[in-house]
Amino acid sequence: METRYQREGETYLIEIKLNDVRQMFNSLDPAPFIDKDLDEDAQAYIVDSVREFHLKTPLKLVFYLPAPAAGGNLHSLPEAVRNYFGYRAKLARNEVIYTLRQGRGSLLIGLAFLFLCISLRKLVALIGHGTVEQILEEGLLISGWVAMWRPMQIFLYDWWPIHMRRRVLEKIQRMPMEVRLFSNAQRDACLGDQLHETAK
Repeated sequence: METRYQREGETYLIEIKLNDVRQMFNSLDPAPFIDKDLDEDAQAYIVDSVREFHLKTPLKLVFYLPAPAAGGNLHSLPEAVRNYFGYRAKLARNEVIYTLRQGRGSLLIGLAFLFLCISLRKLVALIGHGTVEQILEEGLLISGWVAMWRPMQIFLYDWWPIHMRRRVLEKIQRMPMEVRLFSNAQRDACLGDQLHETAK
């Protein structure tokens, strides 16, 4: 498999270069450090990177920071990232449940309306077989099947992208994560253009 990602054994590395731990987080979020929302670009990069691999591929998230950035929040960074993606995965699970519940409700409504349309169609057929009656019969049949469009869309198309997003978020939450400290010279020499730059 050809990839732009570095490997350590069988594990591919998703690497993020930072100048400061705070670059990973939404600066407007007043929550405690380990509960903060991630920066939009940072979380999008992580999710998009994980999606490039099969879900069973071993991945590791590595944060590179200059040695002077070491501080009280440094070793809490993996926990904060896991908390964020765990929360997002929980929201996705709830969204799957809600979508399927909505699908079941839509299916019951659609089936009831379809049954009503078929019953009315049979009544119209008893009245006569003229042009007007034929138009009404076909209109009722079409209307009944149109009512089934929404539940079919939910069960065939709507729920599984949410389910796949949930699986990706859960994988990120479980991924091994590591913070590696480098001097500025080491960082520039070792990483080059292979790492994602999150600095604004």
